[in-house]
Amino acid sequence: MFQPPLIAFLTDFGLEDAFVGVMKGVIATICREAQVIDLTHAISAQNVRQAAFHLDRSISYFPAETIFVCVVDPGVGTARRAIGVEAGPYRFIAPDNGLLTPVFERWADAKCHELTNPAYQLANPSATFHGRDLFSPAAAHLATGVPLNAFGSAIDVANCTRIELWQNKPCDNGKVWTGEVIATDHFGNLITSFEASMLSDGEDWTVKAGNAEPLPILRTYGEVEQGKPLAYIGSSGMIEIAIRNGSASAELRVGGGDEVELRKG
Repeated sequence: MFQPPLIAFLTDFGLEDAFVGVMKGVIATICREAQVIDLTHAISAQNVRQAAFHLDRSISYFPAETIFVCVVDPGVGTARRAIGVEAGPYRFIAPDNGLLTPVFERWADAKCHELTNPAYQLANPSATFHGRDLFSPAAAHLATGVPLNAFGSAIDVANCTRIELWQNKPCDNGKVWTGEVIATDHFGNLITSFEASMLSDGEDWTVKAGNAEPLPILRTYGEVEQGKPLAYIGSSGMIEIAIRNGSASAELRVGGGDEVELRKG
């Protein structure tokens, strides 16, 4: 049974302007049968680390052969490279600005090529909209069966740009960890850098953010009264902080990059 090629978009473009629609129009012009999924267009403006996190936590829910187009590109029009990557069963189109760091960490044998062949770009590409002129055409041509090595010279992934991802630092012999808020979701929930796997079985842990009292880690929102804060393991596998039927970010005055603490006992 025929399965149409699948392209997933991740950008910081929002939906107020025509940018996303135009990129989809470019895809449809080159590969009409491609199915396009919007992973998200709500990455905070120019927030490459946040984009890397959401990509990392989403990849495994997509079928093999998915082409991810990731456009969070504060360096658009500069000397930063546009790249295409084959990693595991997936392909990725993105700027070489560290957004694909989790991909390179997950697949050390990834293959990378620079997107320089004008045959697979729109004519006279803009200096400020590579999503339309370079990345979307590249993804569409990949979807039609053009091999990655046709797009430009090979790049050793060891020479691709990497960024420092979320880091947790131990204190007091591992009884306390300091981390950060990676992202705030649509509901105002705070996604921390603490993995659920950090929690020892049978041990009580608390999470603290801002001026709030330390919060025990619960299972779900309904375990506290409406308007009260809680910590829990989110669907991404990270520990999150929320206000039941409220915004933890607004009420605790905590956001991306702010420090959080995980404490045993």
